Amino acid sequence: MAHTVSPLDRDQFCCPICLDMLKEPVAIPCGHSYCMGCISSYWGADDPSKTSSCPQCRQTFSPRPILKRNTILAEMVEKLSRMEVQESLPHSSVGPGDVGCDLCPAGASRAARSCLVCLASYCEAHLRSHQESPALRKHALVEASMQLQQRVCPHHDKLLEIYCRTDRQCVCVLCVVEEHRGHDAVPAAAERAEKQRQLGRSRRSSRQRVQAKEKELAELRRILESLKRSAQAAVEDSERIFTELLQSIERRRGEVRELIRGQEETAVSQTQQLMDKLEQELVQLKKRDAELEKLANTDDHIYFLQNCQSVSQKAELTESLSVTVVPLLDFGTVQSSVSALQKRLEDLFKRELPKISRAANTVKLLQSPEPRARPEFLYYSLQLSVDSRTAHRDLSVSQESRTVTVRTRDHSGPDHPDRFDYWCQVLCRQALSGRCYWEAEWSGGGVNIAVACKSMARKGDGNDAHFGHNDKSWSLFCSRKGCTFWHGNVATRIASPAAGKIGVYLDHKAGSLSFYCVSDTMTLLHRVQARFTEPVYPGFEFMCFGVSVTLCQVE
Repeated sequence: MAHTVSPLDRDQFCCPICLDMLKEPVAIPCGHSYCMGCISSYWGADDPSKTSSCPQCRQTFSPRPILKRNTILAEMVEKLSRMEVQESLPHSSVGPGDVGCDLCPAGASRAARSCLVCLASYCEAHLRSHQESPALRKHALVEASMQLQQRVCPHHDKLLEIYCRTDRQCVCVLCVVEEHRGHDAVPAAAERAEKQRQLGRSRRSSRQRVQAKEKELAELRRILESLKRSAQAAVEDSERIFTELLQSIERRRGEVRELIRGQEETAVSQTQQLMDKLEQELVQLKKRDAELEKLANTDDHIYFLQNCQSVSQKAELTESLSVTVVPLLDFGTVQSSVSALQKRLEDLFKRELPKISRAANTVKLLQSPEPRARPEFLYYSLQLSVDSRTAHRDLSVSQESRTVTVRTRDHSGPDHPDRFDYWCQVLCRQALSGRCYWEAEWSGGGVNIAVACKSMARKGDGNDAHFGHNDKSWSLFCSRKGCTFWHGNVATRIASPAAGKIGVYLDHKAGSLSFYCVSDTMTLLHRVQARFTEPVYPGFEFMCFGVSVTLCQVE
């Protein structure tokens, strides 16, 4: 429990001259106590042999007494000062995880700082000696810690002040002399400074990575919001289109229904009129027949002869309606036409829906990995056609623009700015960007399967117009003996032989171009990383007669 000091108690330890707590207290022969500095100043610096007196009781002393520090009184004054300091400071008891003061009773006060020299922790009151005493001011004070013993060498009980870079551990001065002699040892503060610089670089790098990730995250959020808006717009647009399509189909269904019903009503009306006329004629015929039967059965010869001629003439003069009956009349052809329309629509949907599906699946925030199995490649397949305007005159392009063969020379034809006039080459119509895959079958001698920029030259026998011999085209030469990749007029020999079907996979954005041998499995022949600055076009070069290339139709 803290001791309470009364004003009377404090006055007993005050100097009568300065009226403050005694500093370096001394007692003179009369029994009164003063600060050594105060009584020395009061007596002055005159001859010590002169008579001196007590400021309180006026008792004189001759010669002047020799002043000596009163040890007991000094200790009492110091104890009183500490008690006053503790009374003036707010109470801070030790809590969970706090470090207690080593000079206060257990749990009484929380330590404010720890001394690395004393290897002890002090509260604010006991720490004042380290702040006031010149000898203690040089001690290293750190944040209060319960792990001070970890700063002491377990072998020599000395403070760990040295860092051994060889063994990467903190040691004391005796360790450097003994176990770590000859090692690269530096003061712990110097190593801390070096590690601090490394830590600073690591923190800068970490902050840069954090900023980069934050930027990527913000970009992904922006793209995600844009994707949601685009998806909503696409859904609304597709809903509108399909609604209009359904309305159009509904209108056409009504028109066909009205057409059939109208034709039915017309045919029924005409037939009904004809049936009414036939019924009237039938009544008349039956009446004439009754008259003829009556005339034929009469026994009166005179009556028979008088009426026979008139009845016969009346029967002959009666006009008979001529009717040709169709054996089977129905709307079977209409049903067949509607069924044919249904089949054509289903075929159209079957062809177009996969395209819509592929187009939708290409909208991805994250890049998909490069395909490996053929079905994965076919997901990016597209239908190509040869551009006959670029074909050399010795090349023949099929009617469907999918097969190219070498024909006889000296074939004349119209020139075109895009036509190759020296190298026996041709390009496709479709420009490629994004992820694309196509396959081509070749037969005969050697053939170059290539991709080229549209800006590649077309005229002359220079390398700038030859697939694979410039920086605007990439070419894989295939023959029965093997393959060679060409780019920038540099050849790369490929050990694997080429099959009759070659698959080409292009990731335009990633700058990846791959050639595969297509059989039961996909065998990679060659892959190259490039920087495509513009769309590229598939192309072929024919090295001799009898060579043909067909673009495969894959789904």
